[in-house]
Amino acid sequence: MVVSLFQYRKIALLIFVLDFFFTFQAEAQKEKKRIEIERANSFEYNDKIVANAQRIIGDVLIRHNTILMWCDSAWSYTDKNMVDGFGHVHILKDDTLNLYADFINYDGDRKFAKARRNVKLENKGTTLITDSLDFNMAANVGYYDYFGTITDSANVLTSMIGQYFTQTDMAHFKKDVVATTDKYRLFSDTLIYKVSEKTAYIVGPTTIEDDSTTLYTENGFYNTVTGETQLLKNPKITDRKHKVLADSIFYNKITGDGRAVGDVHIEDFENRMIVKGNWVVFNELENTSLATDSALFIQYSEKDSLYLHADTLRMMPDTTGVDARLIKAYYKVKFYRDDMQGKCDSLVYWSKDSTIQLFNEPVIWTGGNQMTARYIEMIKNTGKPDEVMMKNDAFIIAMEPDSIRFNQIKGRNMTGYVRNNELFKIFVDGNGQSLYYARDKEGIIGLNKAESSSITITMEKNKVKRIAFVSNPEGVLNPIPQLQEEDTKLPGFTWMDLLRPKTILDIFRGSAEP
Repeated sequence: MVVSLFQYRKIALLIFVLDFFFTFQAEAQKEKKRIEIERANSFEYNDKIVANAQRIIGDVLIRHNTILMWCDSAWSYTDKNMVDGFGHVHILKDDTLNLYADFINYDGDRKFAKARRNVKLENKGTTLITDSLDFNMAANVGYYDYFGTITDSANVLTSMIGQYFTQTDMAHFKKDVVATTDKYRLFSDTLIYKVSEKTAYIVGPTTIEDDSTTLYTENGFYNTVTGETQLLKNPKITDRKHKVLADSIFYNKITGDGRAVGDVHIEDFENRMIVKGNWVVFNELENTSLATDSALFIQYSEKDSLYLHADTLRMMPDTTGVDARLIKAYYKVKFYRDDMQGKCDSLVYWSKDSTIQLFNEPVIWTGGNQMTARYIEMIKNTGKPDEVMMKNDAFIIAMEPDSIRFNQIKGRNMTGYVRNNELFKIFVDGNGQSLYYARDKEGIIGLNKAESSSITITMEKNKVKRIAFVSNPEGVLNPIPQLQEEDTKLPGFTWMDLLRPKTILDIFRGSAEP
């Protein structure tokens, strides 16, 4: 007989369906195997007490597939594949999982156990203790809804509601979650714990604290052994002296190393400092940090605050002062304070005395004054004038009130003193040159040009009030009508007002060179 391809496919399909049906039936029958009573001291029947049930008393051993159950006594039901165990009930599953309770109801068809009173579940070094536990033997998951405790080699975790997946070694906790060790405490509303990894996966508002530091996040994970942490939603790290905020924080509690990404805010309460940026690496133990991408440093105070921006900012302890800080800024540095602004290519700031060191083409503006040199150091003094030291090619330009004329002082090195946002005294040391407008009662009478190796200048409201030439002065007063453009500027004159930050936002803006 010739069988067509179509008929062959129909026959093959029929064989497959029949094979699947009988296999399914066999598996179903296997899964629904009756519970067996393997051992007991005595058996009783009394329908008046419990209908369709057999009472089993003394040294009871019950078997169902790979599940063994011991108890003091039990009810075995004739109309359903179910048993109730009483007194010192112990279930052993697959030689690895142990369940203990005062009472356990076990449904053989569903492979489902309901354990009540003094419940303890042991699985591969992990222990769950509660007063009421439902355990699905087929799915290998236990559930409690009125307080439970899970303990492993590293942690003790408690919650009002919980699920423990014994095969995957995962535990889900809900409501009033607390995890503790001898080193830390964790509080949460929702938590997932991977027992084998000793890692807590955070999916709700969570606080982790030890004796010195508090971590908060609403999403992330925390490895309770290695200290590795990812805080991914509304994260915050705080201690007695610092606060760290960002879009996300990656942190190791043991090493202190951390990385904060996106809208980062690190605050030093003691030194009144803030570092901001979109990328910051830090070490909590060493008290250091490095910020890039819109990096901003703020030294705040009640009266005046300093705002500083650079490509890269580094903060570290100042070893010369207790709890003092050292800030280093690199590349395209600009800063703003109400009474002073500046720019340079690199800068060092000392918090203990507010000293600022500027390197590589530094410029400082105070009021109508501009100061430049190869190197500038500023010292903000309390109770006395601020000091500005300019070394090598020092140049000060003081703009006249009419904004079209400039008094100028030039020398090898200079020291200037600032009071109430005004430059009021200048000492010139070496190759001194000055160009200032002389006045009488009626106004400007000429431009005075003088040279001396050393010069002392007293100023008032950006005007030269008095000038003293220490040695070998040479000078000439040129009447205003006779002045040429080149007569009004000393060599190297450059007025850089376009580069001056006029507001805090200006420290982030680039300006064209004049």
